[in-house]
Amino acid sequence: MKIVFLDSKTIGDDIDLSGFDKIGEVVKYSFSTVEEAKARTKDADVVVVNKVPINEVTIGEAKNLKLVCVTATGTNNLDKDYLDKKNIQWRNVAGYSTESVAQHTFAMFFYLLEKLSYYDDYVKSEKYVNDVSFTHFDKVFNEVNGKTWGIIGLGNIGKRVADIAKSFGCKVIYYSTSGKHVDKDYERVDFETLLIQSDFVSVHAPLNEDTLGLMNFNAFKKMKNSAIFINVGRGPIVVEKDLVKALNEGEIQAAGLDVLDIEPMSEACPLRSIKDSTKLIITPHIAWASIEARERLMGIILNQIKEFYNL
Repeated sequence: MKIVFLDSKTIGDDIDLSGFDKIGEVVKYSFSTVEEAKARTKDADVVVVNKVPINEVTIGEAKNLKLVCVTATGTNNLDKDYLDKKNIQWRNVAGYSTESVAQHTFAMFFYLLEKLSYYDDYVKSEKYVNDVSFTHFDKVFNEVNGKTWGIIGLGNIGKRVADIAKSFGCKVIYYSTSGKHVDKDYERVDFETLLIQSDFVSVHAPLNEDTLGLMNFNAFKKMKNSAIFINVGRGPIVVEKDLVKALNEGEIQAAGLDVLDIEPMSEACPLRSIKDSTKLIITPHIAWASIEARERLMGIILNQIKEFYNL
């Protein structure tokens, strides 16, 4: 069996992949263009991929390919009709990053809530040295307890965030982007109600026709001026120029983003104009990427291949 990793760099260099060597010949490519993928999959039995498109162009000459494993939950890079036509099966992985993404949600949230960038800079700039008071009050922050946390998309990750927010004393409400999700533990509300009532809003929804551009200026305008917004779902759920306008005009207090419309960040990204870290924090799509989550992910992929071949 020949196992070809088309973009192994997307899972990092610090993950032990030796288990794959025990079940077949393994070839790892850091990244692959469409043309490179076409050549590299010719004699592959299994392809392991994250972002490279899998379609007639990239695997059209693959004679032995039986299984495609996506090292992610999303599968929009797969041409599933073509895979069905060629009788090639595919697998993805869900649930591996729930703890990691929930943790990162709160890391960004508290960074913004307590104005930590300001206070860290205040001390490191030595303004605190021999200050007149032992406490510096210039940037006011609030307690989480007693506030309302609104969640857009109460799947596995959204539910975990809801549970943590509840443990901090928040009232949790949620909006189902599909209109179908029902959860007995938390109150479901319509989109406008969530925006109006929430002190904090976090997005944990997939990107689809229901969520594309959901968070536009009209949505931000309905939120509280003191609200903090977090997006760890998908970048295009947010209209980035509208978020910039909302932040600059004080429609919301602050935003934390782990996902962008174009990744890596484009030079044309309007978010680049905001340099104030008390207002905006952006991380480079790392919420999912704790070492435990990545190890869990690749362990699941390995077991998927073993199960497929009855090893």
